[in-house]
Amino acid sequence: MRAILFTLMSAGVLIPAAATTVYRWVDESGVTHYSDQPHENAQKVELKAPQTYSAPKLPAVPSPSLPGPSQGPVYKSCQITAPSNDQMFMNTFTVTAGVSLQPPARPGDQVVVTLDGQRVPGVPPDGGAFTISPVDRGTHSLQATVQDASGRPVCQSASVTFHVHQPGTLNPQTAAPAAPGVPTAPGVPTAPGVTRPRS
Repeated sequence: MRAILFTLMSAGVLIPAAATTVYRWVDESGVTHYSDQPHENAQKVELKAPQTYSAPKLPAVPSPSLPGPSQGPVYKSCQITAPSNDQMFMNTFTVTAGVSLQPPARPGDQVVVTLDGQRVPGVPPDGGAFTISPVDRGTHSLQATVQDASGRPVCQSASVTFHVHQPGTLNPQTAAPAAPGVPTAPGVPTAPGVTRPRS
């Protein structure tokens, strides 16, 4: 019976509003049929107009403003000012670096500098000059990124490559002179005025 009522309701939805008459009849097998067309031995079933519902209009809610690059000035440039690309540093364990922003850093933004992919500590939040120490021998890459208050990058500099050359213990020609009074290996130069003890 529920299936029949469901079919009747579906037929009422599909039939245009003007045609609200449905015909019902039972065939020889005892199956009940419904149709909008007259049929022999059919009975008229009057359907009521379907109920409709209109949802009330909700007031528009303004979307919250999110912090981002659209608030405040946009950075025209952010770049590594020191060291210069492919610069060579000899016999040192520290490198002075610098970051420049145009325009200056916005309140809440911070400059993050990475050396070979690792964050460099001690970088001023608004850029400027800073010291990287210690720096191992070899070739290194340096990059600066400006992040907003939520940690989202809003400006990124080009990567700068620099090289550090330090004295090696296996290469006598590049070894630093020995301190006065300290014996050195044969073939390694000594500091001026220092005599090598005889063996």
